[in-house]
Amino acid sequence: MEEILKAVEEKDCKKVASLLYYKVEGLSDEELTEILEKAEKLALECKDPELYKLIVYYFHELLGVDKISEFEKMAKEEDTFEAKFQLADLYYLLGELEKSLDLYRALLEEETEKGNKENIAKIYYNMALIHEEIQEYEKALELMEKAEEIYRELGKEEEVLHIAVYKAYVTFEMGEPYKAKAMLAGVIPKAMGNDKLLAELHLSYEEIFEDDENYDAALQECLYALTRAKGTEYYDVAFDALIDVIWQLMLEDDFETVYLHMDMFANALPELKEFFEGVKAIALYKDGRADMEEVRKFIEKVKDRRLLDLLEFLGEAEM
Repeated sequence: MEEILKAVEEKDCKKVASLLYYKVEGLSDEELTEILEKAEKLALECKDPELYKLIVYYFHELLGVDKISEFEKMAKEEDTFEAKFQLADLYYLLGELEKSLDLYRALLEEETEKGNKENIAKIYYNMALIHEEIQEYEKALELMEKAEEIYRELGKEEEVLHIAVYKAYVTFEMGEPYKAKAMLAGVIPKAMGNDKLLAELHLSYEEIFEDDENYDAALQECLYALTRAKGTEYYDVAFDALIDVIWQLMLEDDFETVYLHMDMFANALPELKEFFEGVKAIALYKDGRADMEEVRKFIEKVKDRRLLDLLEFLGEAEM
């Protein structure tokens, strides 16, 4: 909490947004309220719609406080591409997909008239996310290809590769996992040295292997994704993906696969060693290989409230 408040005091909007992404889940409601209120003033003072969007989203989703109309008012008054673009993304995050698409379409018309190619590509990409969400995969690919063409024209190679990963993932969702894996493999040599892209790649492979119930491979991909994602916005995504795989294994009573893999994660991520030891102990207990007293010894070592909640969640998986 102190780290976020310090960033707010320093008026470092980018750092505040980054810290909110990574730290918000460990805060109490009182702490979160204090931080969001101060960050909100900063976002309005700095006219940072991306930070403001994040704050409004957290107010709504975590505290049940509706500030959407205030964001809408700000976007109307500012009347800038960035403010309206972030409002459309807020609608998407809140599940108001039609409102999001309507605003993106209006923005697309405005930016096309102005000839702002990079903004047009950003709109195409975000519209593709919505069409993927509603399982209109062909439309999603069509929009991605339009964005890809613009980024290629602008020489934005990282964006082109990011879209290549996304297109492969949509191809998997369309029921073509082997084609998707081949597409992802084509990106690997171009992504070497780019941890963010490599994390995306491994997360896509993880989804494919999990869908095929190849949990050993899925867990291995989670490990790769986590180690690559450190310091990027994909770390929490990778961690959540791992928890999803462990949860599924617990539901299927495949405790052995869980406890055999946890040392791998503990060694690769020593900062989470106690957590993974706790997961291993729970799996051993569920498999009849440890007693509750042994489990408690490991769980007592975990101090982070969020991680303790996850251990409790995983412990109840089959009940």
